[in-house]
Amino acid sequence: MNELAAAAVAPVQPVFLALLRVYVSWQFLKSGWLKLQDWETTRFLFEEEYKVPLLSPAIAAAAGTAGEMLFPLLLVVGLLGRYAALGLFAVNVMAVVAYAHVLLGEGLEAALGQHYLWGAMLLTLVVFGPGRWSVDAMLRSRAASPT
Repeated sequence: MNELAAAAVAPVQPVFLALLRVYVSWQFLKSGWLKLQDWETTRFLFEEEYKVPLLSPAIAAAAGTAGEMLFPLLLVVGLLGRYAALGLFAVNVMAVVAYAHVLLGEGLEAALGQHYLWGAMLLTLVVFGPGRWSVDAMLRSRAASPT
């Protein structure tokens, strides 16, 4: 019975994982792009609004923005897919921690829920990998084929 279910979903697995990679990456790329577009506002937010533990606001702003730009690009193409998903998961967790004083407020359950959804999507990619439609799979295939 389990084999039948696995065979039924096998054809859609690469499509599902590719769509998951693109969707979740797009969410973070938009945020990173906005931060880059107005760096003064980004610095202000990290100095006054976000409460990133252990990092100075300047380092937190640079690291967060870099993570929101680099990891999604790697994830979209599926290069170092599991690591990129894990990196974005860490960015997502840090966003929730840094903005918890707002996200945990009444009326913001949907905003917090989005972070939970993105976290679940990213963990799915960590566990299952980026799928057959990825640079990782292409590189594995090349390495496995005799020359």
